[in-house]
Amino acid sequence: MAQAKAGNLAGKVAIVTGAASGLGKAIAERLAADGANVVVADISDKGAEVAQAIGGIFVKGDSAQRADCKALADAALAKYGTVHILVNNAGFQHVSTIEDFPEDMWEKMQAVMLTAPFLLTRYCWPAMRKQQWGRIVNISSIHGLIASPNKAGYIAAKHGLVGLTKTAALEGGACGITANAICPAYVRTPLVDNQIADQAKTRGIPEAEVIEKVMLEPAAIKRLIEPAEVADFVAYLCSPAAGVITGAALSMDLGWTAR
Repeated sequence: MAQAKAGNLAGKVAIVTGAASGLGKAIAERLAADGANVVVADISDKGAEVAQAIGGIFVKGDSAQRADCKALADAALAKYGTVHILVNNAGFQHVSTIEDFPEDMWEKMQAVMLTAPFLLTRYCWPAMRKQQWGRIVNISSIHGLIASPNKAGYIAAKHGLVGLTKTAALEGGACGITANAICPAYVRTPLVDNQIADQAKTRGIPEAEVIEKVMLEPAAIKRLIEPAEVADFVAYLCSPAAGVITGAALSMDLGWTAR
């Protein structure tokens, strides 16, 4: 059963995918700081270090594999007896035109960023429904709301994730389950560092120019978002104070879509 801790989320059990580094790590750390028992899920063994540091457990697995998604949910339920919070964060980026987009890459991106969130929602749903309390937070993207060229797989998955979020909210409302999507602009993570390099190569421009003229050009606030800022938002959505917020695609976009 869940270990008792002090904090706003004391006694709650949270699964965070893609939590070995970057944004997922920041979210796992913040939820643990608020008292949650966190299941750190990642394909990288570095997740074990994160779990040890925050007093949680690590479950290694590939989100692209259905069996690994089931094993993750089963491990959380076996250890703690329930799941209260699910944060679907795992993802990756690939930059390519539609014409050149590898078919196997398309399939993997949809599996990691859309199918896995659906499966984990499905596997955690009975426990949330039984206890009449659940928080599902899907980390989408500003590209879950708008499009940019050369990101077909990523944008399709993130748009789909927003749709999944809305449906889960409608089905979960009667049993105390909320579902929301956070849609940030560019966050300072290793994933974004890789995007900068990929965009520079695709567009044939320096990396500094990618940040200034591609990533931040539409934004009113000219800086990258820090992982801790998104983690704070996740923690709020998981708190009792956010019980009436559901079915929302919540922008953290530096004013990108205000135009």
